[in-house]
Amino acid sequence: MNGAAFFLAVNFIIAISFSLIFAVVSARSRSRAASLWFAAGFAVASVSALCELLVAYTSLTKFWAMGAFATVLAGIILLRQGIGELYGGKLDLLKASCFWLAGIFVNFLIYDLPRSGVTHAFSYQTPFALVVLSSAFAVFSSARRLAIDRAFGFLLLVTGLHFFAKAALAVVAGAGVTAKDYVHTNYALISQSSTAVLMVAVGLMLLSVLVLEIMADERSNSEKDSLSGLANRRGFENGVKAALAFAPDCRHALILCDLDHFKDVNDTYGHHGGDLVIQAFGDLLRASAAKNAVVGRIGGEEFAIFMPDTATEMAALFAQALRGGVMGISVSPLPSSFRMTASFGVAELAPGDDLAAAMRDADAALYEAKRSGRNCVRQARAQGFTSPAAIIAIK
Repeated sequence: MNGAAFFLAVNFIIAISFSLIFAVVSARSRSRAASLWFAAGFAVASVSALCELLVAYTSLTKFWAMGAFATVLAGIILLRQGIGELYGGKLDLLKASCFWLAGIFVNFLIYDLPRSGVTHAFSYQTPFALVVLSSAFAVFSSARRLAIDRAFGFLLLVTGLHFFAKAALAVVAGAGVTAKDYVHTNYALISQSSTAVLMVAVGLMLLSVLVLEIMADERSNSEKDSLSGLANRRGFENGVKAALAFAPDCRHALILCDLDHFKDVNDTYGHHGGDLVIQAFGDLLRASAAKNAVVGRIGGEEFAIFMPDTATEMAALFAQALRGGVMGISVSPLPSSFRMTASFGVAELAPGDDLAAAMRDADAALYEAKRSGRNCVRQARAQGFTSPAAIIAIK
């Protein structure tokens, strides 16, 4: 086995390995369709390596040569469809099929031309280049702007242009007189080795994009309260940190709210009834809060709302509206006479303050709301630099 044949065997193993990996990743990825397209693309492209070997070592030279071209082009088109699923700009499958058939037809027409001639070399490589460059365009025009997405687009650009470089190399270095000669040329060695490197790079980059998505989903799930659908305490704190980093010089508001006599709900209607109330209250908060607000369930029946760039007076008015909304919550399995109330504590988070201090102030205001008979809003205002808060009743 010469060097080119060795790289053909390596390329086959690499492509099959990536195909299996993407099939496995599809089970956990939110971009399942894209993962399956990638798996199919690498699987189909792997067949081309076998076809190239059969060109060199069997008598059906033209059949296997056409098969090698067709499977490479089909594999690249399938990868392009997966990239369209992931980044937007999906292909029209009918047009893609027509392009594939047209490429095969052109390859059939040029088959007997000198393989080192300009016409054959560029006609053979151009369809591959066009599909890969189309993939690069889809990535660059996507709304996804992470560094890895930009790097992937650049890699696809280099990969697409490399097909034109291969055509030029075939003219300069020679690709053999016939298809059967190809595997024994130095050009084949360079061509297959460069393909192996770029195949691994593209496969690993795609895999990285999908794995990062999975990691982001897992992180999101770990910061989400499964019952209310809101952020849990860790998710709430991380969300507030991100909001503070975005607007460090603004004054923000924090609301703590607690469902009144929630233990009685569980005792009367069971934990399932209590869960339904938690879900209904979570829905109310999610529907009422602004898009830039951070909303979380930070305890059993305790919730928090962080309102960026908001005065405490406005936050207190919002809390009053929520108080009225809670009283109007209807939970269908529970009796129509069922009514729930909540108490609210509002505090300010000024520039330079930390979340823990604001939480203490809001908690003190919430405690005052509970002590005052519940179902009310109390606002805390720090006095100078002291930690204790002055509680202001909101009628």
